[in-house]
Amino acid sequence: MTDVVAAARDNAEWCDAMCRAHGSPGTFTALAWTNPARTPRLYPDAVTLSPDATATDVLGHIDAGPGASVKDSFATLDLPGFEVLFEGQWIRREPPERREPAIAWEVVDDAATLTDWEQACFDGEISGLFLPALLDEVTILCGRRGGAIVCGSVLNPREQVVGVSNVFGADSWEGTLAMAAGLFPGRPLVGWEIDPEDAVRHGFTTIGPLRVWGKIL
Repeated sequence: MTDVVAAARDNAEWCDAMCRAHGSPGTFTALAWTNPARTPRLYPDAVTLSPDATATDVLGHIDAGPGASVKDSFATLDLPGFEVLFEGQWIRREPPERREPAIAWEVVDDAATLTDWEQACFDGEISGLFLPALLDEVTILCGRRGGAIVCGSVLNPREQVVGVSNVFGADSWEGTLAMAAGLFPGRPLVGWEIDPEDAVRHGFTTIGPLRVWGKIL
C-alpha cells in the first residue's frame, strides 16, 4: 500500500503542476488533492491520496457538475452521480541502470520544442495543453529520429520517487528508463497505465488498481 500511496501522491503533484501552469492550483489534504476550478483537458478534478478518502472528501471540494472527473487511486470510492470511465493499474520499477538508448534523447527546455513535443504526443489533436511554465516544474523528454520527435515522456521527480507519464512512441520506454537513470540515479519509478503490458516488459510491476470516475451528463 505504501508504494501506491507514493505513486498517487506523485501523480497528484503532477496534476497540480499542470493546473498551476494554467493558473489554477489545487489543494492538498491528507486524504485528497482537489481543485475547485475545472482542470485542464485530460486531467482530473481530484486525486485521492489515502484509501480512507470518502466521496464527501472529494465531491465537496470540486465543481462536481458535468465534465467533472475523479481519480480514485485505491479503487474504493462510491461516487453518486458518477460512472467509472476506465480502470488502470499503478506501476513501480526499481531504479533503472544507465544505458545508451537506441536513438538520441534529450530534455525539452524551450517553448518551441515543447510545442513540437505536444504535437507528436497527441498526433496533432491537442494543442495549448502543455504550457512553457511546465518546463520549470517537470522534466519533459523527447527522442528524435532524423531530427523529428518520434517519442517522449514526462518525468516528475519528487522526494523518494520519480513519476513517469505521457509515454508515447516506439522505443519510448527504453529511452525513458535510460534518461531517468542518468538524470535521477538510484530513484524508483512510479506511474499508472490502463494497459501496463509494455511497462511490465520493461521491468515494472503492477502494485494496485485505480479507477477514474466521470460525472454522468
